[in-house]
Amino acid sequence: MKSSPIYGMPILDVDKASNVVVLKRSMRSGFAGIENPLYELPNTSMLFGDAKASVDALTAAVKEL
Repeated sequence: MKSSPIYGMPILDVDKASNVVVLKRSMRSGFAGIENPLYELPNTSMLFGDAKASVDALTAAVKEL
């Protein structure tokens, strides 16, 4: 629907994945100002913080193993 704030954005079917990790700074709504039902699914985990810093820290931790 052209009146939707997310009209034209790509659709990723991540809700069909067995596990989803969402990197987000907070639980506030994003730039579109709408709720995301993905966040409530049992297969979704949230990692709060700056996405680049979080991925860098995870990468460093895995390399140390």
